[in-house]
Amino acid sequence: MRIDSEFNDIDALGDDHVSSSSETPMRDDAFKLTNKEKMDIIKDDVRHILETLGLDLTDDSLKGTPRRVAKMFVNEIFGGLDPAKKPSASTFENKYKYGEMLVEKNITVYSTCEHHLLPIVGKAHVAYISNGTVVGLSKMNRIVDYFAKRPQVQERLTIQIVKELQKVLNTEDVACVIDAKHLCVNSRGIRDIESSTVTSEFGGKFKEKETKREFLDYIQLDTKF
Repeated sequence: MRIDSEFNDIDALGDDHVSSSSETPMRDDAFKLTNKEKMDIIKDDVRHILETLGLDLTDDSLKGTPRRVAKMFVNEIFGGLDPAKKPSASTFENKYKYGEMLVEKNITVYSTCEHHLLPIVGKAHVAYISNGTVVGLSKMNRIVDYFAKRPQVQERLTIQIVKELQKVLNTEDVACVIDAKHLCVNSRGIRDIESSTVTSEFGGKFKEKETKREFLDYIQLDTKF
């Protein structure tokens, strides 16, 4: 049947984790609806999915699930789709003339695979070399979190983090490495619970062999308190 063929083609494409662009694919009318209107629609759609699966939504444990999922989608795990939530990354003059790379490692990544809407969980390591300005350390974490909180492909997430910091810091000298587990691989399909995915993006001086090696050595440091 044609519908079976379409499902097979889509499933194969999703397993290959094909990404179409370094920008999150958004419709022109993405923000026409208010968050409340979006939650009302999603709530009804989730209810329909659960009822189609045969679940009894009059049960005390399930009757609030559609509303909870809708709220979670809009306000939490996909909140990074809203440009109003983009963190303001104020920069400051590098008055202490620190000229080496600054590395923020082990930033927790919680994202969602856009092919199966299953979690991506891992760590991001981000670095930059000042071009005369610096950014607050927490802002680097917030930038990672903002771009992670949307349906994602790990390659795109890595690129988006680097591009944003390059823009904020007005320098090409930015790098990011992400090591993450994809539950679409770990919990379904091949069900390989041990594997993880590593992606990287290097800009400016980080493309140079010695600088790249220095960055990669730093993120291997075992920091304990």
